[in-house]
Amino acid sequence: MAKNSSGHIRLTSHSAGGKPLRFPINWGASTAHERGPVIGSITARSHRNVIGAHGGAYSIYRALAVSSGQLNPLARPDLKDTGPLTDIGPHPQWIGNGKIVSLDPWGHRVAEDFKAEIDDGLDIRPTIAVTQARLTLPEVREAIEMGRLVEDGVIVRTGGEIGVIKAAVDPVWYLPGVAERFGVSESDLRRSLFEQTGGM
Repeated sequence: MAKNSSGHIRLTSHSAGGKPLRFPINWGASTAHERGPVIGSITARSHRNVIGAHGGAYSIYRALAVSSGQLNPLARPDLKDTGPLTDIGPHPQWIGNGKIVSLDPWGHRVAEDFKAEIDDGLDIRPTIAVTQARLTLPEVREAIEMGRLVEDGVIVRTGGEIGVIKAAVDPVWYLPGVAERFGVSESDLRRSLFEQTGGM
């Protein structure tokens, strides 16, 4: 395979001009504060410490809303009362550089873990949303009728509804860990990401 041998690719997760990032990320740390916030918002570009944008592919809809004048480009979400409805973690598996490399395990807790920073104006946003829901599935009703499932009122509710916890997860990649898993150098991974995503 031919390689592009042009110069270094600077991505937004690189510090500018050799200066350290204002909000460095210490991936795999034992607390959200030790790890540092994941900041992908564009309301204060000097705070950014990751590549990409919150909402990933859905960020295009934000761009459409801004371009049509329907959304202020500096608008920030109000995270008051947006914590997860179900507590998840922290767990020991969240700690260590090589354990989780493609999502932010602290991402659903930002309104709690970084409340003071958010209150001070730092634009930190969740990368995971957790909620509760009820699903109605014909297979479950059939299983109840056949006696294979029992309505316990907690998970299998009266009428055959299932109580579930749902999570929407934005990918957050720890590039050194991703590169190690794929057996490539981090610089090759960064170059490929830059080239194959059109420089995003």
